[in-house]
Amino acid sequence: MTEPTLHERLRQAILSLDLAPGQRLSERGLEPEFGASRTPIRAALMRLESEGLVRRDAKGWIVTPLDLDEIATISEFREVLEVAGVRLSCERASSADLEAAAELARAPRPRETPEESIGMGTSFHLELAKLSGNLFLVTALDGVLTRLYRTRWLEVTTPESRARTHVEHEKLARALIARDADAAELAILEHLRGGRARLLESLAGERQRLRASGVSIEGGM
Repeated sequence: MTEPTLHERLRQAILSLDLAPGQRLSERGLEPEFGASRTPIRAALMRLESEGLVRRDAKGWIVTPLDLDEIATISEFREVLEVAGVRLSCERASSADLEAAAELARAPRPRETPEESIGMGTSFHLELAKLSGNLFLVTALDGVLTRLYRTRWLEVTTPESRARTHVEHEKLARALIARDADAAELAILEHLRGGRARLLESLAGERQRLRASGVSIEGGM
């Protein structure tokens, strides 16, 4: 197994919230922590900037803050993509492929971590997109899931939330296997809108507490 690149290590630290939203970063300050010189660190930060995970400011770099308005906007775009994806998958995917995708939605393993839950969920959603047969849809959804990774991590921090996610995935999988496009659309919308509503309510209600712990939140949702 190959060692992760500097870009991958920095990216994972941001996505897992080890580097908190709104945290200031300096190329020099990252040198000892990641064991790299300033040139590769700058190159990695520039890649992360193109992914929307960091941005520049007058003092250097900053981990992109959580923005409630942006979360809502990207979530709307995700709905469009995923509804189209499940409908096309109902039409185009083989029964064997739909059954295989459903395996990713099975009940969570004991002591499943948030990282494992997100990994399995990402695989499930992207696999359904792939079964649509539309490469552009897959590429767009992959980008959306990356931009929402940190907020999705906050959605699955408890065992109860992870179990609920699996239940919703299984409901969607059953509709797809039955090739019931209307039921599949309803299941994916309930899954996405329920998760978004719970997340935005939590973030808005706990804005001050999260800010005090180093999580920066923007927007007025």
